[in-house]
Amino acid sequence: MTILNPYLGFRGDARAALDFYQSVFGGEIIRSTFGEMHASEDPAEVDLVMHSQLTTPGGLNLMASDTPGRMSYNPGDTISVSLSGGPSDEAELTAFWEALSGNGGSVTVPLMKAPWGDQFGMCADRFGVNWLVNIAGE
Repeated sequence: MTILNPYLGFRGDARAALDFYQSVFGGEIIRSTFGEMHASEDPAEVDLVMHSQLTTPGGLNLMASDTPGRMSYNPGDTISVSLSGGPSDEAELTAFWEALSGNGGSVTVPLMKAPWGDQFGMCADRFGVNWLVNIAGE
């Protein structure tokens, strides 16, 4: 089953923001830093949140990350839509990726194997909406 989730971007506040949303909605947070994923060459960014997800008892999902210094950050433009699923969803998610990133869209991160083992890509569609696609590994 493919899942659609809001994904919020921050500049150094992702940890505090998701902790706040947890105090509002309840639930559990999973969190990975850039350092844990060996995804930053900047020592100042190793403790920043590369990915976090709040899952509530009622089934709400909210994802967030810190935007590294090498990427643009414009408050107000900090929301992306995340599409994710498992191996059985690969064909559907790949077709979504191709449609969103093609036809006037642009690729920010190619859809390929990520440090955490899944296929992952980031793109903006022709309307400027940011999309993240994650296809979980076996």
